Amino acid sequence: MKVYIGADHGGYALKESLKEHLSEFGTQVEDLGAHSLEPEDDYPDFVIPVAQRVASEQDAFGIVIGRSGNGEAIAANKIKRVRAAICMNVEMAKKAREHNDANVLSLGADYISLDEAKEMVKVFLETDFSGEERHKRRLEKISRLE
Repeated sequence: MKVYIGADHGGYALKESLKEHLSEFGTQVEDLGAHSLEPEDDYPDFVIPVAQRVASEQDAFGIVIGRSGNGEAIAANKIKRVRAAICMNVEMAKKAREHNDANVLSLGADYISLDEAKEMVKVFLETDFSGEERHKRRLEKISRLE
């Protein structure tokens, strides 16, 4: 499994910790920035490349992090075939995968702890899309808009 990760200044510290955590478990992680803490950087510069990589590769996932996760999810969802979900707890992360086949996890660093983020990432990456007809039908309706 390949995971692309990106964050602006607001999510930089959490990104660095999660990157280390994922590597410890043998997950192949590619950091698309920020590569240093720059208070004036712009989240689209890091989120869009993550989303583009996820959209272009089979079985790839993305993690994007900012202060709230809102702008990051909005930006990522502009890329065709990306389904980014803002998650604030483990149950949201699980449902994002089971029901929505989300492939990008958007986290708000100001609202979650490192331990919460680690657990959400674990659940997000380990949970499969349910494939239930009602969820497939809904995703097909959304895909027609792309």
